Amino acid sequence: MAIDIQALLKLEVPIIVVLGRRDMPVREVTALIPGAIIELPQSAESDLELLANNKLVGVGRAVKVGENYGLRISFIGNLRDRLQALASKPESSPNPPAQDAEALASAMMAGQT
Repeated sequence: MAIDIQALLKLEVPIIVVLGRRDMPVREVTALIPGAIIELPQSAESDLELLANNKLVGVGRAVKVGENYGLRISFIGNLRDRLQALASKPESSPNPPAQDAEALASAMMAGQT
């Protein structure tokens, strides 16, 4: 099966930067109101997780870019691992199968893109 690498490279995938996680009882979640503050167990200087397709692909630190926030990446997984994360199928995402990601990674590392 031939892979159209250029078409795959144009696909947009959701990128998520995780500020923090905390478990809360449902009664506390339902009691939240505008202006409420949820304290997170991480320090403000902690690394933040970078997710692609809900899979961890890297970590970094929050930075201010003009009036916006950004992520300065301090670690990113290798290309093959990132493509494998993108190829895994969540229930509602029509991503290519894992063997296509493997072929794409091999082609990209061979300079065929």
